[in-house]
Amino acid sequence: MLLSVCAIQAKSQRERTNEVKLNIFNTLTISSAEVGYERYLDDHQSMGLKMVFNDRFSYYAPFSSKKKFNTTSIALNYTYYLGDADNNRGSGFSITPFVKGRFGNYKEEKSTGTEKTNMDSFILGIGGGYKWVLGNAFTIQPFFNIGRNFSETVNDKFMSLEPNAGVDIGYRF
Repeated sequence: MLLSVCAIQAKSQRERTNEVKLNIFNTLTISSAEVGYERYLDDHQSMGLKMVFNDRFSYYAPFSSKKKFNTTSIALNYTYYLGDADNNRGSGFSITPFVKGRFGNYKEEKSTGTEKTNMDSFILGIGGGYKWVLGNAFTIQPFFNIGRNFSETVNDKFMSLEPNAGVDIGYRF
């Protein structure tokens, strides 16, 4: 009986192939909501989708109440995990190439009136991080990404290379 309970418990832990997550760092520091979903293909690979509301990662000028982002982005990524010492699914160091689409606009109040910039763009990038699995259901993952923005309109006003860092807090089911 004890062996059966252990086998069922081990099987249920292996079957956690979905994860939802929130980048808590960006939510607290720059008021962006970054939420994601990850589907594990096996112990070392996953596909994911992230949405960022109030996406402002490429903005490098000082924050001001006269500047307003109305942007959302959607990113599709593939992640390869190198594994950790405990052999947890989707854990340890990771490498993540991604494609991202951003849409929306940016408004800035100037003495001559409101200047509006179309933020629609395509971004291609790569990232890396480290994921810890806690109790087989919760995850913590600090990460860093860099992407290349391919919109000339956006690049005229902002940086063409977009760094992004954060800490994802996740739950597996």
